[in-house]
Amino acid sequence: MEKTYKVSGMTCNGCREHVEKSIAQLSEVEEVSVNLDNKEAVISSEQEIPISKLHEVVQGDNDRYDIHIPGKEPDELVPFPAIKKKKPTPGATYYCPMHCEGDKTYNQPGDCPVCGMDLVEEANSSANSQTEYTCPMHPEVVQQGPGSCPKCGMDLVPKEPELKEENTTYKNLLHKFFWAVGFTLPVFLIAMSEMIPSNPLYNILDLKYWNWIQFGLSLPVVFYATWMFFERAYRSIISWNLNMFTLIGIGAGVAWLFSVVGMLFPQIFPAQFTTETGTVHVYFEATTVILTLVLLGQLLEARAHNKTNSAVKELLKLAPNKAVRIKNGKEEVVAINDIAKGDLLRVKPGEKIPVDGVLEEGESSVDESMITGEPLPVTKEVGDKLSAGTINGHQSFTMKAEKVGADTLLSQIIEMVNKASRSRAPIQKLADKISAYFVPIVVLVSIITFVLWVIFGPEPRFVYAFVNAIAVLIIACPCALGLATPMSVMVGVGKGAQQGVLIKDAESLETLNKIDVLVVDKTGTLTEGKPSVEGVVSVKENYSEQKATKYIASLNQRSEHPLAEATVAFAHELKVDLLEVNDFKAHGGKGVSGMLEGKKVALGNERMMQDVQAEISQEVRGKGVEAQKSGKTVSYLAVDSQIVAYIVIGDAIKQNSKKAIADLQHHGIDVIMLTGDSENTAAAVAKNLGLSDFRAGMLPEDKLEEVKKLQEAGKKVAMAGDGINDSPALAQSEVGIAMGTGTDVAIQSAGITLVKGDLDGIVKAFHLSDAVMGNIKQNLFFALVYNTIGIPIAGGLLFPFFGILLSPMLAAAAMSLSSVSVIGNALRLRSVRL
Repeated sequence: MEKTYKVSGMTCNGCREHVEKSIAQLSEVEEVSVNLDNKEAVISSEQEIPISKLHEVVQGDNDRYDIHIPGKEPDELVPFPAIKKKKPTPGATYYCPMHCEGDKTYNQPGDCPVCGMDLVEEANSSANSQTEYTCPMHPEVVQQGPGSCPKCGMDLVPKEPELKEENTTYKNLLHKFFWAVGFTLPVFLIAMSEMIPSNPLYNILDLKYWNWIQFGLSLPVVFYATWMFFERAYRSIISWNLNMFTLIGIGAGVAWLFSVVGMLFPQIFPAQFTTETGTVHVYFEATTVILTLVLLGQLLEARAHNKTNSAVKELLKLAPNKAVRIKNGKEEVVAINDIAKGDLLRVKPGEKIPVDGVLEEGESSVDESMITGEPLPVTKEVGDKLSAGTINGHQSFTMKAEKVGADTLLSQIIEMVNKASRSRAPIQKLADKISAYFVPIVVLVSIITFVLWVIFGPEPRFVYAFVNAIAVLIIACPCALGLATPMSVMVGVGKGAQQGVLIKDAESLETLNKIDVLVVDKTGTLTEGKPSVEGVVSVKENYSEQKATKYIASLNQRSEHPLAEATVAFAHELKVDLLEVNDFKAHGGKGVSGMLEGKKVALGNERMMQDVQAEISQEVRGKGVEAQKSGKTVSYLAVDSQIVAYIVIGDAIKQNSKKAIADLQHHGIDVIMLTGDSENTAAAVAKNLGLSDFRAGMLPEDKLEEVKKLQEAGKKVAMAGDGINDSPALAQSEVGIAMGTGTDVAIQSAGITLVKGDLDGIVKAFHLSDAVMGNIKQNLFFALVYNTIGIPIAGGLLFPFFGILLSPMLAAAAMSLSSVSVIGNALRLRSVRL
């Protein structure tokens, strides 16, 4: 039998795994699957399991999780032990008074999962909005407030980048680092004084007393400045999510405990561990130096991680906080949040444009480089679109607000970049798989190192065995391996945002590197997408050009297609009054139809005319073909199944389309044009652009099928388009590329969006993908080679040949530098030219 239960209290993938493993240990359970998103557990068993038994294993030693039948409250189903839950205060946060998990907070009351103490509500926490934090290596881990990742132990970072240069995590680590250095330095100096002949310190106190002083100085380092490392190591072992802190905790912890036991009970150790005065050689200096160096590595990582978000922070700074609104003819300064759609705003010279909108009065040049990556200012006239965050030139103008708050292009860019930087590239699975086996193998290698030194090493063999085993644990930190992918993705996504290339997720960025065919739409992708009417030709005496224009524009006023917008604008220029249209219908890839003045009216290509059974005469078709051969688009107007006129529309090819196509072809990418336009128009555009392959007369379903055919032939396909009719093909392709000038539906269907909306952006996207994937491979190679070389050296491989040993302190320094080197390599992407 299979039964579904509701599970509450889960906040991350680590929680899900805990609940799943807890239930699976019951002998009655055949199979169990826990879903974090739905907060559900599906349990298969031969017989029904009492809910109290399930609750007992799921809850364990704390009151964090609950399992119950959907529709019933947990307390109704758990007669024992009697559980009285505190009712959470809406919006409140809670913390452990012992700070067992650092600064971690919880969104409901209960007991600390580490020490069992009651969680305490933060003062005025309900009044504060909570920031969500996530792990840079495991983006599925999300919680309210800061803390450490339950899987890898790394400090969680805010999902929304902070504007201040130094975040809370960095400041906290910096504070603890100063404490660690302050107490580690004297410990190190005391220990190193043994190398001075006739050590002057021994004239002051005997060695055993200096050992006690080292012990006392080590306490603040171990139990305050770096205690979080041991907490993380403990949690990693309990949850069996072994990570870098497992190795650090075991290595440094064993060295410190050995020193304490040796100081208290020297008589239990072999003579090899004792000095001439009978005291056991202690490793307080090694412990404190190792922990301080690891803390330094964490500090540098926090600082470098802060830089990886610099692109998004710069975007955040673009958003102004005030605007000048015109109300009842008067100007007033208002906050951005107070602006509503339809408000008239005054933008003065040098000011940032506050929201997305359209220019109503005046003209100016606008610097859009911060969004599009293009350095030259763009001239804006009445009717032109304006984007929030761009900078006005030397003239004042009035604009009408169209999109405000989270709907502005700038807000969408920031949201998209944030999500992409937290997403996982498929190549990350390789690093995760290696890391899963890495830590247990390293622990085993450390044990083998100890045994081999005890058996084959020179005297004092136990000392050599102990020191080298710890060195293996310390140097083998897998942090560099875990950081290799996410750091490169974060920097790369930020770099793309600065250049107007918005990446929806890391998978799209990686897949783009494997693309060998690019399928492109024509209108709005290869062409400007700003078509203009070149003429309306009447073919029936009772339908003048003005009347035909009225019918065409009236029918098109409900359509989103750029060609339709051009016809409406043309009618407005001629001051033609539009008619009310009924039963309007858009026929993808064909045209539009509806009822005007009680007549059935259709406008579109030859397929549309066939659908409404309107016959095109040879004379009219010949004139239409002639216009199409020069790259124009021809649409026919039929009234009650009779052709009465046709309209000729021109759409200029974008200036950089030809060069961009040549660049893509040079990199081995086949470019295929799919268009709903006629064969003659498509052929003219393809010839102009140097395209050898194109398909004309394509409906949305035809474009989708064409993409599928290419995929079935073994091709990796990217699709670039900007209209609703492109969205099915965009979704089907391995990577969908949407023009930022296109429709929201197309943008939602795509993995990559080009803000400026031209093929030059596609070239940039391919270059960015190459750079990021190359950087990731460099990082993975560096991390793997580092560990491959470092572990044998730490184990003492060079000692028989050169007498070289790697002390645990040097191993800690090398470990920290490896992580910083990976981050430094990732940061190089900020200077890549796209």
